Amino acid sequence: QVHLVESGGGLVQAGGSLRLSCAASGRTFSTNGVGWFRQPAGKEREFVAAVNWSGSNIYYTDSVKGRFTISKDNGENTVYLHMNSLKPEDTAVYYCARSKYSYGGYYTAGDMDYWGKGTLVTVSS
Repeated sequence: QVHLVESGGGLVQAGGSLRLSCAASGRTFSTNGVGWFRQPAGKEREFVAAVNWSGSNIYYTDSVKGRFTISKDNGENTVYLHMNSLKPEDTAVYYCARSKYSYGGYYTAGDMDYWGKGTLVTVSS
C-alpha cells in the first residue's frame, strides 16, 4: 500500500501564495513519477503539474505555467507544489497522486495508481 497525504491548503487572497505538500508512506513513491491534479466545485478533475522520479523532467498545464512550481525531496518522500500569483480560478481541491510509470508527462487520471484525499485551496478576489 501507498499512503499519500496532502497539506498546506487554505484561504488566500488573489495574488498571494501557498505551498502544498504531499507526504508519502508505505512503499512511498518508489521510482514512479508524481502529479498534482485539482477539481473545482462542480467541475471535472484536471491535471496541474508532474515530475518524474529523478526530478529532471517537469510538466505544467498551460494555465499555471510561470506561477506554479513542482519540486520533490526524495530523501523525505515529499513532493511540493509552490503556488504564486494565485487567481480565483485556482480555487479547487488539490490532489497528489502517484503515476503508474517512472517517467513524467502530461498525466491523465487513468495514469495514476494511488491518490491522496485532497486539500482545499480557496482564492478570494
